[in-house]
Amino acid sequence: MDILGVIKTRRSIREFSDRPIAGELIEKIIDAARFAPTARNIQPWEFVAVTEPGTLNKIADITEHGKFIAQAKCCIVVFSSDTKYYLEDGCAATQNILLAATSLGIGSCWVAGDKKAYSGQIAGLLNAPGSFKLVSLIALGYPVSEDSFKVAEKRPFKELIHREKF
Repeated sequence: MDILGVIKTRRSIREFSDRPIAGELIEKIIDAARFAPTARNIQPWEFVAVTEPGTLNKIADITEHGKFIAQAKCCIVVFSSDTKYYLEDGCAATQNILLAATSLGIGSCWVAGDKKAYSGQIAGLLNAPGSFKLVSLIALGYPVSEDSFKVAEKRPFKELIHREKF
């Protein structure tokens, strides 16, 4: 699928099948993240790939809106060193993870990390150094439904584009 097709079919998937994700696919997804744009090419990100069911359950229990992480086959946790643009850089890497997963037929869902009350707990659970900030948690798994990647209803383009001025 071409990149525009991937962008248009990416969806937040919260129900996953029991099918495991091959380790080389997880690495391919994370490898795509490192090619995200980054301010001054600092590349402040670090990624933790969690596949152990017990740890996935703990992460799910800690989060407010990520209980489905317990059923995921992997959770990629994005951390960033505390740079001026850590959040922008980490979010760009997160988007690359979401798009790479979609391109491989793997469902994903972004769960917030930055500034959440539980960010310290997640960092502690995963032994992240104190100088790193939790940016996001991305649940990965093969969708239970084959219709999961169908194009969703979006606002009409002509309603949201402005030329020269708002």
